[in-house]
Amino acid sequence: MFSGMKLASLFFLSLVPLGQAGSPDYFTPAHRVSGIGVERDDISGELLAVRTDLMIQSQTFGIMRESLAVPGAKRITSTKLQSLFRSASLHSGFPVETLEAIAYVESWGDSKAESPTGPKGIMQISAATARSMGLRVVMATRYKVTRERVRVTGKGKKPKYQTVTHRTPYVVTARDDRMVPERAVPAAARYLAFLEQKFGGRDWAIFAYHCGQGCVTEMLELTRRARGIPSGEITVPRMFFSSNPAWNRELYEAIQQEMQRDYSPTYYFRVMRAEQLLALYRRDPEAFNALSEQYTSGLQSSARAPHRLAVWLKRDDLIFRSPEDIRADLGKRLVKAIDRPEYFGYRLNVPADSASGADRFWEASPAAVGTLTYIAYETRRLFDELNPRGERFEPLPVTSLVEPEDRARQLAGREAVWHSSGQVFDVDYSVLPPGELECLRFVLSDLGWAGYLGFVQEGTDNLHIGCSPASRDFFATVFQEAVGRKLSDEVGSEETPRPDR
Repeated sequence: MFSGMKLASLFFLSLVPLGQAGSPDYFTPAHRVSGIGVERDDISGELLAVRTDLMIQSQTFGIMRESLAVPGAKRITSTKLQSLFRSASLHSGFPVETLEAIAYVESWGDSKAESPTGPKGIMQISAATARSMGLRVVMATRYKVTRERVRVTGKGKKPKYQTVTHRTPYVVTARDDRMVPERAVPAAARYLAFLEQKFGGRDWAIFAYHCGQGCVTEMLELTRRARGIPSGEITVPRMFFSSNPAWNRELYEAIQQEMQRDYSPTYYFRVMRAEQLLALYRRDPEAFNALSEQYTSGLQSSARAPHRLAVWLKRDDLIFRSPEDIRADLGKRLVKAIDRPEYFGYRLNVPADSASGADRFWEASPAAVGTLTYIAYETRRLFDELNPRGERFEPLPVTSLVEPEDRARQLAGREAVWHSSGQVFDVDYSVLPPGELECLRFVLSDLGWAGYLGFVQEGTDNLHIGCSPASRDFFATVFQEAVGRKLSDEVGSEETPRPDR
């Protein structure tokens, strides 16, 4: 899902051997991804630029999987809105490309858009922010009149009735400038220009547009205090990539809190990708439409892909339909996972299924086993750096690798059928210590933002994981390293003289 240039950047990171530095007690691959997990510490400017670019590219999924991506691009680039964006940019000094990109990710250019949380209009402005921009949001009280005939007390046996009138108040919007693009767009442009001046950078202004001024004030201060960040490089990418659970803990926790709330720390990267996508739409609408088609799910009927794995895996990948298919393929497209928990950092807890005719399904593609091996490695070295008191690293429990399609369809999880591709695996995190689970989730997210893998929650305590098609060669190489290390250890063990008994 990367362009040729982006793919080249990805493999520039991943295929350069980085040496054998690491713990001698567990597997350390020679081929590693730079700047991941514990290696975020003191990240270089060159590596930060590559990671930022990959992060921007990763936002393609969140934008292009939406059904409104194509009609939204058409709306944003219409003559009427383009004239409005250019005029607002001219009078505010805020770049027109960024202004229209924000309108694109906020509302797809729809002036009538309303968020369930309150923001409205083409620029999705909250009522409080609208008033600070000088926009008018006027509410008026109206009354709903109803009449009811009720029985009243009267003398004699014959009942008496009386009509009672009720006036129920309700509030309506008498005027809302947020819903008028001719007012909302110029106001948003002026506001963004003000934020850029206040916070000293366009990236922080974009971040503040989504997160709020108070949020960015706090995040800026935490970034300034963080270790490993040069004083002249206080940027949103530096903020995002300069923390992990082991150090800059305060900044890390603040970012995690905002990610759980509304993913605002990724908003700047999303807007930057929207700029690129709108430029592509202007330059080559057919290529834009083709890209949109790539981000539809080939395995589910819903038009909106639920996660990256739904985009990467196709129906043609579901090739292992029976236990016989799996047994016949071993050594071709499937390989055995190595069962050495303490050394490789994962434990095979794949349950037996005698009904299927196969005792255990311990196979997967080389890329899948390599992905598992690499995740375990990065999680363990981050865990070693974190060094949580009273905890010991537990090998990651692997509960599923390849499965025949007929068995997978009997399982409750809707993602289970994808195991018949051999490209995914499941990890049960319910038994992991809290510190290790934190490290695992961080590593998965970090590799995901770099475009290497996708993962999704399956059930209450299970993670469904698979690598991207673009990174399969890299992870297959990691698997070959692991096999080579295992064979080397076995040969060394055989050559070691045994003491006389």
